Amino acid sequence: MVANLEDYADKVTVADGAWGTELDKLGCPAGYCREEWNVSKPELVEKVASSYVAAGSKIILTNTFGGNRIVLAGHGFEARTRQFNEAGAAISKRAAGRKAQVFGSIGPSGKMLLIGEVDEKSLYEVFKEQAEALAAGGVDALVVETMADLTEAVTAVRAAKTTGLLVVGSMTFDSGRDKSCTLMGVTPEQAVQGLTEAGADIIGCNCGIGIENYIKVAGRLRAATSKPVWVKANAGLPEIEGSRVVYRMTPKEFAQKAMQVIDAGANIVGGCCGTTPEFIEVLAADVR
Repeated sequence: MVANLEDYADKVTVADGAWGTELDKLGCPAGYCREEWNVSKPELVEKVASSYVAAGSKIILTNTFGGNRIVLAGHGFEARTRQFNEAGAAISKRAAGRKAQVFGSIGPSGKMLLIGEVDEKSLYEVFKEQAEALAAGGVDALVVETMADLTEAVTAVRAAKTTGLLVVGSMTFDSGRDKSCTLMGVTPEQAVQGLTEAGADIIGCNCGIGIENYIKVAGRLRAATSKPVWVKANAGLPEIEGSRVVYRMTPKEFAQKAMQVIDAGANIVGGCCGTTPEFIEVLAADVR
């Protein structure tokens, strides 16, 4: 059920919500490599994936956000890069069945190109390895997400495109005077240009400082491209309560803002940090 661009043009599709916080609720220790659970606790990872399918997600991601060799090396797991990604893809595919499509998640390397911590050629190989493993695991498409550096995002998209699968390029806009640039100063318009030239089929934004901020960002992305627009926003800004991170926004409030994001031009809408299956259930009902 490989994804086609026609599946997402000129319509609205509901994606999933946060993964990390859901896995943490199931007992994943703070700072532990969540991708390792794809192998050691697949039933718990599948529980998260299945909960989003049940909530009405037509696109679910994979538990592979930090599944590139550079990030995994920080946990001592770089030799298991392929294993973790293939397993993550297989888990989400099982949960999705014929009800949803699976987009393999590719997050940032955590290294800065600007100060020479890594070079483009090495980064390309790192992302290509992850994309190939996700494709081998059976994903329907790939999503390069939560990027702040356009060069890194472009490198990841180019690497992901070698699989022949549909690729989403998604950046995080939460900085600058009106919070519509990435941390590295990339505007929505610059993101559209760079990601389009790299071959991205769908352009978007995710994470950030809350869904309210992405109403204007979605509008700017829509004005700059005819491609489908992807938005997976956070449930507002987190607050620290003792040792817990708390998001105050309710599923109903999130869904109301999401409808404004759709009005601004988004085609694919889901949630990022702080959102749960309950958020997606309310959103899916509103979209229907």
